[in-house]
Amino acid sequence: MDITPDKQSIDKLFGTTAYYIDFYQRDYKWNDEPVRRLLDDIFYGFDATYEQNKSLDPNPETVSAKYPWYYLNTYVTNTIDGRVYVVDGQQRLTTLTLVLISLFHLAKKHNSKLDGWISSKIAGQAGFQTQFWMNHEHHIDTLEALYKGLEDIPTESGITAVNMKRNFNLVDNYLEQKFDSSHKFETFVFFFLRRLVLINLSVEQTDVPMVFEVINDRGVRLRPYEILKGKLLGQIEKIELDSDNYNEKWESCVTRVNNHRVDEIDSFFVYFLKAKFADNRKAGQRFDSDYHREMFKQDLNEKLELERNPGRVKEFLNNDLSYYSKLYDRIWRLSKSEEKGFEAIYYNRLNEMDSQFLLMLSACSVDDPEEDEKLKLIPYNIDRLFSLLRLQRSYDSNEFGDAIFEISVSLREKTADEISSVFSKKLTELLAKRRGADVTNVFDFGQFKNTSITDIPSRFTRYFFARIDRYIAQGTSTNEMQEFGDLVTKTGTVNGFHIEHILSNNAENLSIFDNDEERFQAERNKLGGVLLLKGRDNISSNNEIYSNKLKSYAKTLHWNETLREDSYKSKKDFEGFMEETSLTFMHYDKFGSDELEQRQRLLFDISNLIWK
Repeated sequence: MDITPDKQSIDKLFGTTAYYIDFYQRDYKWNDEPVRRLLDDIFYGFDATYEQNKSLDPNPETVSAKYPWYYLNTYVTNTIDGRVYVVDGQQRLTTLTLVLISLFHLAKKHNSKLDGWISSKIAGQAGFQTQFWMNHEHHIDTLEALYKGLEDIPTESGITAVNMKRNFNLVDNYLEQKFDSSHKFETFVFFFLRRLVLINLSVEQTDVPMVFEVINDRGVRLRPYEILKGKLLGQIEKIELDSDNYNEKWESCVTRVNNHRVDEIDSFFVYFLKAKFADNRKAGQRFDSDYHREMFKQDLNEKLELERNPGRVKEFLNNDLSYYSKLYDRIWRLSKSEEKGFEAIYYNRLNEMDSQFLLMLSACSVDDPEEDEKLKLIPYNIDRLFSLLRLQRSYDSNEFGDAIFEISVSLREKTADEISSVFSKKLTELLAKRRGADVTNVFDFGQFKNTSITDIPSRFTRYFFARIDRYIAQGTSTNEMQEFGDLVTKTGTVNGFHIEHILSNNAENLSIFDNDEERFQAERNKLGGVLLLKGRDNISSNNEIYSNKLKSYAKTLHWNETLREDSYKSKKDFEGFMEETSLTFMHYDKFGSDELEQRQRLLFDISNLIWK
């Protein structure tokens, strides 16, 4: 490896060389904090010395003799076909350019003859065009507007332009307050251009990916996917990189995924690698942090073949990354709102079942012709697996996490016809382990009859009753009385939904259970003894006797209303629904242990139809 260090003042840095922004570099993303810190550092070295020497004339000799040099860090470049590319350091170099533009305008304001010198450090003339030394090719209009002092600064070219405009205003206001005289301003110009020092490391193209990973700007630390970008795209020849738009292809994949959540692309790569290459949960943990390094270790590189293999890199970008990032984006979009046929993806998100990303990435192959079918079957089976374990008090988070990875391995690029059997086998295994016996029925009333709100999380309880209510609404051809997602996620005191005990905690109800407090609490907490009410309805019915509670259940939810006699009067759709499903709904004028048991059984029967 050949690295050539070169100590440079800003006067030497800018003036003859145009610096192009390499594809390794992210957008210009410095915010207020690193910009202000850079300015503070510069003036910390300048202000104290100026106070001691402000009687001296501003000139390069005085500044060189009296002002110490100040180190501003390192930047890395490599030269290809006569062009100098910034591999690392563009955040700082761009900010220094903004400082120079501000100093140029201040020179005009102070009638300083240094304006020409400053201007020559910002840009030169190339034919009829202005050549900016920091050559942000896609944002030249923004640089020109700042340089010319225009009021209307265009930012349509992207986030780099937006940040250049914002940070220039910060720099300009900062410097405006620093100079109370032309003397101080001109002294600072000499200090800035002659005494601020950066070290340039010029590296060979073959060494760029390694150097890029090791050396980072002083600003926001690079994300793993940004380093991975350099490792991959760094293998492709510049001409081919530009002609075939590989940088644009990468950015397109990153953008579509990051639109859902900041830096979500890192989560995508973790799920992708686990889906395709982890044979168990423990093995998958290697990808949780530095996945960009794991991808190039010998065992994984034997499968991915991305190390020093530009042909495979291009194939990976064109096929694997393109397809799976689109698939990931589609899963995200389907999880945010319900789409007919894909409702289970939305359900899983409500239950925070992110494992659906892993399993769908695992099951799908590039350009999978069965993608739609798999995106219906896998989420449905995840929901079924999770729900039936929960409802039978057989869920263990560690066991479930291990099971998901085992399912992932079994599903890896399998056909849609094989999916349901994989899940059913795993459900049977988990239930058998929990029951300590062979399982012939994956949903058994003996395992469900005592399930209560103390056995399952409140979020899943709300989800469970939302599914019950939806099933009744669909079966009776009536509208849902509340938004499905609101029933699961809203918990505020006014508009949120809360779990309501049908049997209030009072002496009258306690007597139904022979004043046995322990039995009373266990029974009233069963799923058959609770329902969902909106915040204020819940408060208003609190501790009332059952006959009064019935009044507050009117026009709340379908499940609640099935307790009321008037819900059955002249309701042909409801009668047809009961006949078709053989479900035994009935109203209750009183509510005790027998009625509670009947409601528990009814919930079991409905659940059996939902999660067949």
